[in-house]
Amino acid sequence: MKKIIHSLFFTIVSIVFCQAQPQRIDEFIVKENLTQNGKLAIIALDSMARPQEYINGTFAFSLNGFQQQLNFHDGIAVIQQPLESSTFVFFKHENQEKSIGQLYFVHKSDSELKPFKIHGLLLLIIPTLILLIAYFFKRFIATLLILGLIYAYVHYAKGLDFSQIIESIFHSLHSFI
Repeated sequence: MKKIIHSLFFTIVSIVFCQAQPQRIDEFIVKENLTQNGKLAIIALDSMARPQEYINGTFAFSLNGFQQQLNFHDGIAVIQQPLESSTFVFFKHENQEKSIGQLYFVHKSDSELKPFKIHGLLLLIIPTLILLIAYFFKRFIATLLILGLIYAYVHYAKGLDFSQIIESIFHSLHSFI
């Protein structure tokens, strides 16, 4: 009788403290489906970027704003619509705690799909660099324009030629050596 009570107590305590692994996707990556049929596969990952093979079930994803229910089996879901050409795709998944979104450029060649993840920070850095280059280029153009006007004035009004300026620079450099 004592063994039965201990077994029953152990079973109840085990059930109370035993927790199932959560069926939640916190991270994911996008790869080409193994059958290379023009379809993409989404692989559920943990925080250490390892596949979560225990993920099974249907999860809601948004692909470029279109809601889709994806069936995960052993941590992998295949998107049913094949891609016709290279494109940008924004994958978004919302779970109970947070929303996960990733932008990919999927390059389609004759035989395969190659998804390239685009980090969100690049979407901020690249336009900023372009604006800075344009700003410096504008200043550079303004400086060149001013120097050109000075050269034109000196050339036409004072008789100084560009070859004389270059020769003067070379003489100055030669005297330092």
